[in-house]
Amino acid sequence: MRVDLQFDHDHLWHPYTSTLNPLPCYPAIGADGVYIHLETGEALIDGMSSWWSAIHGYNHPLLNSAAKSQIDKMSHVMFGGLTHAPAVELGKKLLSMAGFDHLFLADSGSVSVEVALKMALQYWHSKGEARSKFLTLRHGYHGDTFAAMSVTDPDNSMHRLYKGFLPEHIFADSPQGQFHQPWDPADFASFRAQFLAHHPSLAAVILEPIVQGAGGMRLYHPQFLREVRALCDEYGVLLIADEIATGFGRTGKLFACEHAGIKADILCVGKALTGGYMTLSATMTTSDVANTVCGGEAGCFMHGPTFMGNPLACAVADASMTLLQSGEWQQQVAAIEQSFATLLPSLRQHASVKDVRWLGAIGVVELHRPVDMIKIQAHFVEKGVWIRPFGKLIYMMPPFISSHDHLCQLVDAIDSALEKDLLAQ
Repeated sequence: MRVDLQFDHDHLWHPYTSTLNPLPCYPAIGADGVYIHLETGEALIDGMSSWWSAIHGYNHPLLNSAAKSQIDKMSHVMFGGLTHAPAVELGKKLLSMAGFDHLFLADSGSVSVEVALKMALQYWHSKGEARSKFLTLRHGYHGDTFAAMSVTDPDNSMHRLYKGFLPEHIFADSPQGQFHQPWDPADFASFRAQFLAHHPSLAAVILEPIVQGAGGMRLYHPQFLREVRALCDEYGVLLIADEIATGFGRTGKLFACEHAGIKADILCVGKALTGGYMTLSATMTTSDVANTVCGGEAGCFMHGPTFMGNPLACAVADASMTLLQSGEWQQQVAAIEQSFATLLPSLRQHASVKDVRWLGAIGVVELHRPVDMIKIQAHFVEKGVWIRPFGKLIYMMPPFISSHDHLCQLVDAIDSALEKDLLAQ
């Protein structure tokens, strides 16, 4: 069956696009390894891991087997009053890998953030304290649902339209010092000042550790995280780490918090949890937080999605964790980082390039001007790659199985796009 592109154009809403003037869409009919196959015959090297999720590549035999085996048993049962082996086995692996005691399984990354924020609010309610504010960073991004939007930068993000409708929280300046630069203590001054001014009302600090993703692909110094953890410990404020984009090896550590040697009180994961097969997220926490939440007036945590603990998603996620536990990802990500270190600096020669940076399996080209999305996307497809820029950023988060040759083709496509100056006028 051919993809009806006209119906798609006329009726289907795609992420961050207009119904009045939709961006072109390319018809995908299959995917395997690092390739996305188009109906028009192109095989595109995927530089995005389908928005950072398909870390093992497409059509992985172990993940396929897990999905096929589970669907013949049951695709879904409610998690209220029932349990099942996929959820239990996934829980064992996740909690062991992350070092937490309790796990809440939800639908998507945004929902895991909602869960974490509600957890923090209910924690303080159970302790008899009315703490309702969150401290976070400018240029941060935590999702598209309402509570997640409220802790996303209200001025410099895609959600600024909703300013005034959302709960207002407290924002500190984002770190300016990059990951590989020497630490400058002045970089922490704004956060410290906001924390000390507002800590009695803070339910938690929430941030993306090491990498601020959709807010600008900013890679910041690990010492910033250590300073945050120390302040939270000193004043008894909860720390929520949003590792939806960074978790499961993307930065070269299993979790980005490991770069700083710190542990959050609540940890959100998603995206790569199922290896990109289907939507699933998890919010993990300590016994202290969980038991305090459940020891209050409500007697339980007041959240329960319909598809919580979906057996099909849990079975695939369990298989994905098995692949990660083999440790092969460490060599794969290190090799990708080395390739980026070799390939990306040459792009600085272009006058349109403001900066290039990389960490683990993340490569970023920051421009002085936004790209022309229609022209640059067509160029990438013509060059046999799939890269989806946003704004002034052309970035890559390829599957961990990507070879040096694959990365060369991705970077060459960016180089030729910059040579043609496919930027907004």
